[in-house]
Amino acid sequence: MSQTNTSLLDEVVQWSQETCRRELKAVLPKLTSLHYEADTWDDHLRILKIITEMFLPHIGLSELEEECFSKILPKAVTMFDNMMKEIMNQVGELSSQNTELCAFLRNILQAMVQVIDALSICVRHVGSFEEGLCFDAIRSLLTCILKVLRETFQHCKDSEVVYCGRLSLVADLLQGLFKEAYSLQKSLLEVLDRISLDTSASDEEVSDIVTVVHSLLDICTIISNLDIALHANTWKFLIKQSLKYQSLVEEQLHHGDIVNSLSDNLLASFHSCVEMAEQIKLASLQESVQSPEYKLFQKTAKMCRFFANTLVHYIKEFKYFLTKKSSCFHQLYLQIISKFPPSLCAPSLPTALAGELNASALVPMDAFLLQLLPLRPFAEVVLQPDMWLSPEHEFPHFLMLVNIMGQLLSQPEEVMQLWYPGSQLSGDTQRIPLYQAIFISFRRCYTERKLPVLVPGVMLKGQAQVEVTLHQHICVQLCASVAVLPPVYFPVLEHCLVDAVLQADTLTALLAADVWCFTVRYGTAELCLHHVLLIAQLVKACRTECYQLFHLGSLLKRMVFLMTPSHQLELVAEFPPSKVENLPVWHHVLLRALSQDVRLRVETEIVGLMQRVLTEWQDGGYKLGEVDKVNAALGSLLSVLRGQSSPEEPCLLSAVRMTTQLWSRLSPTQALLCLEAVVSQKCPDHLLLAALEFLSSLGKMFFPADIQSQILPRLSSLFGVLLADKSWLLHQHALEAFSYFAENTNHEEVISQSLCVEETKTKVVNYLSKTLNSLEDVESRLQRLKREKSVIERHNEKLESKESGSDKQAAEAEAITDSEPSPKRARQETSAEEEYDRHIQMAQSSLKALQALVESKANTTAPPPSWLEGKLQELMTLITEITVRDHTT
Repeated sequence: MSQTNTSLLDEVVQWSQETCRRELKAVLPKLTSLHYEADTWDDHLRILKIITEMFLPHIGLSELEEECFSKILPKAVTMFDNMMKEIMNQVGELSSQNTELCAFLRNILQAMVQVIDALSICVRHVGSFEEGLCFDAIRSLLTCILKVLRETFQHCKDSEVVYCGRLSLVADLLQGLFKEAYSLQKSLLEVLDRISLDTSASDEEVSDIVTVVHSLLDICTIISNLDIALHANTWKFLIKQSLKYQSLVEEQLHHGDIVNSLSDNLLASFHSCVEMAEQIKLASLQESVQSPEYKLFQKTAKMCRFFANTLVHYIKEFKYFLTKKSSCFHQLYLQIISKFPPSLCAPSLPTALAGELNASALVPMDAFLLQLLPLRPFAEVVLQPDMWLSPEHEFPHFLMLVNIMGQLLSQPEEVMQLWYPGSQLSGDTQRIPLYQAIFISFRRCYTERKLPVLVPGVMLKGQAQVEVTLHQHICVQLCASVAVLPPVYFPVLEHCLVDAVLQADTLTALLAADVWCFTVRYGTAELCLHHVLLIAQLVKACRTECYQLFHLGSLLKRMVFLMTPSHQLELVAEFPPSKVENLPVWHHVLLRALSQDVRLRVETEIVGLMQRVLTEWQDGGYKLGEVDKVNAALGSLLSVLRGQSSPEEPCLLSAVRMTTQLWSRLSPTQALLCLEAVVSQKCPDHLLLAALEFLSSLGKMFFPADIQSQILPRLSSLFGVLLADKSWLLHQHALEAFSYFAENTNHEEVISQSLCVEETKTKVVNYLSKTLNSLEDVESRLQRLKREKSVIERHNEKLESKESGSDKQAAEAEAITDSEPSPKRARQETSAEEEYDRHIQMAQSSLKALQALVESKANTTAPPPSWLEGKLQELMTLITEITVRDHTT
C-alpha cells in the first residue's frame, strides 16, 4: 500500500465518531476503493475493521447495500476463501516442532475470526433499525454470511481429519471460530425473522427467501453432529420461513431435499437412541438418571421427537409436492416400526428408556401415516401387488396396513376410495384392495403367527386387556372395520374374503373365515342364507379332496350354526341330502347345528340314501367302479353319527346294520393288507392318520388263536414302521394310537414285538411316562421358525400352482366328455388263486414295511439289530425252497 494511502488510514483511525459521520460521503468511497485494491490480508482486515467499526454506524438502511455491503463484502468473502485454502495447503507440514508454520496457521485462524467479527458488526447494525427491514437492504450481506457460515462449519466438522493428530495445536482457535460463527448465525436469523413480505413481493425477494432456505438446509447437513442446539434452531428457522412464505416459495423449494434431510436426521437420531439405550442397559445405568449417558440419551430422544414432529408438519403443509417421496416415506415408517415390540427385530430395552423412545418416535408415526393417507402415490406404493419386502419389514408392513384400516374410518370419501376398492380404471397404477393386502401380509407373517407374537388387547375403560395373539388382534380389528364399513365397499370385502379362504395358507383362511362368520352374524339373516348357499355350491363344485374344499367345508360347518330354522330348510331344499351329488355338502355340516325338525329330516334322507346306495352296490356285484359313490355316502353317514348321544338312536342302529354289511365283504387279513399297502406306498398323511385310528381301535378286539399267527406279527410290523416315521405329526399320532392299543389289547406280544428297535422303544417309554424333551431356547425356536417359513411358503406356492394346473386339465377333460367311462369288469379268480395272491401280497407288504424301516434308520446312529441279517438269510432259503418245489410240481 502506498505511503499516501497509509497516511489516510492512520489519520482516519484518530477521528471521532462525529468526524466520521461528517466525512462519510467523502471518505467512504476512498476506503472501499482501498479495500478492493489491497494486496495483503492485513491491509484487507485493517480497512474492513475501519469501515465496519467507524463508518458503518452512520450509514442509513436504504444506503447500506449500495454504498457499503455490495462493495466490501464480496472481497471479504474472497479473502476468507483464500485463507481457508492456505490452511489446507499448509496443514500437512504442521507439527509441534515447526513453530513457524504453527504460528502462521494460528494467525490465519485469528484473521478468519476477525472477518466473522466484522460480519457480526454488520448484522448488529442492520438489526438496530426498528423497522423497514427488507431483503434489498441486506442482499450482499446475506449471501456473504451464508457462504462464510457454511465454510466455517464445514472446516470445524472436518477438523479432526484436516489437522489429524495435530488438532491440539489450534483447538482453542477453532473453538473460538465456531463460537463466533454460531453467534453470527443467531444474529442473522434474528434479523431475517423481522423481515416480512406479502403477496406483492418481487421475484428477486422471493428468490432471496428460497436461497436462505436452501443455504440453511446445506448448513443443517453440515452441523448435524456438531451442536444439538444449533442444529435444532437452524431447522426450526428453516421450517418457519418455509411456512411463513408458503404461498410465495412452495413452487421453488427443493421439497425432496428438505424431506430427505429431515428423514435422515430422524433415522440417525432414532438409531442413536436405540444404540445408547442398549449400551445403558448393558452397563446397568438405567436407574441412574443423572448419569451422562442417560442425559445424552434424553437429549437425543428429544431431537428424535423434534425431527419426527417437524417432518409430520412439513408433510401436512406441502404433501402434494411430495408425492414422489411416497416410497421413501413407506420405508421410513417400516424402519422405525421394526425397532419396537412386537416386532421380532426390536431390542429388549428397560421400561423407562422404551417409554421415552416410544414417545419420541413411535407416537409421531400415527400422525405421519395420517398425513400420507390422501396421497394416491402412497396408496400405490403400499397396495402394490407382488410387493417384495425384506423379512424384517414384513411384519411392520402388516402393522401399518392394520393402522391404515383403523384410521380410514375418520377420512373423507375420496380417501376411502383410494384404499378400500383398489384400482378400478385400466389406466390407473394397479392397487389391490386394502382387505386383500391385509390378508396377503398376514400370510407372510408366518414366524410371528407361530411364536406367537403377543400384542395388547382391545382397550377397555382406558386400560389394555391382557396381551392376545396376532390372530386374535387382527381378527378383532378386521371385524370392527367391517362393522362400520360403508355399504358401497361390501362387494369388495366379499371378494377379498373369498380369495383369502381359497388360498393355500390355512391360518389365513381361518382368519378370513372368522371375519366372514362375524360379517354374516352382524348382518341380516338373508345375508347369512345367501352366503351359505354360495359356499355350499363351491363345496359341491370341488371335484376332489383339496385345500380349498377343506377351507370351504370348515367355513360351511360354522356358518350353518348362524342360520335361522326357516333358512336351514331352504338349504335342505336347495341341496337335498337324498341326492348323491349333494352328499359332499352334508359331509361338512354338523347336524347338531340344525333345528330338531330339520335335523331329523336330514338324518332320515342321508340314512335312506346310504341304504339305497349300499343295496345297489350289492345288487350290482360289488363293482369297484361304484366304490367312490359308496365312500361319499359313508362320509355323510359319518356326519350323522357324530351328533348322536344315545346308542339307541334309530339312525345309529341303521348305521351299525349297514356297516356290518360292509364288513362282511372284508376279512381281517384283507383289512391288514390294505393297511400295509397304505403304509408301504407312502400314501398322503390323511390316509396314514386314518390307518392309525383303525389300528388303535383293534386294541379292543380279540383275535381267535387260529388267525393270530397271520394277524399279530403284521400288527407289530405296522406299528413299528409308523412309530419310526420321521414326520412329527405322524409320529405323535402313532404314539397316541399305540398307547391306546396297548391299554386295551389282550395280545401283549404285539406290544413287545412292535418295540424291537431300541430308539422306538425309548420314545414310547418317554411318551407313556410323560417325559419332556429338552426345551428349545427362544433364539433357537425363532431361527427354526424362520427356516420353516421358506419351506411352508414353497409348499403353499406348489399347492396353488398345482391347483391352477389341475383346474385347466379338468376343464379340458370336461370338454371331452361329460360322463365317467364305464368301470372295468373285475377279473374273476378261482378260490385257489385268491389264496395264493393273498399270501403273496401279505409277504410283499411285510417286506416293503421292513425295507422302509431299514431306510428310515440309514441316516441315524442306531444300527439294525444284529439278528436281522440271519433272519433275512432264513427268508431267502425259504423262498428258494418254495421256488424249487414249484418247479418240481
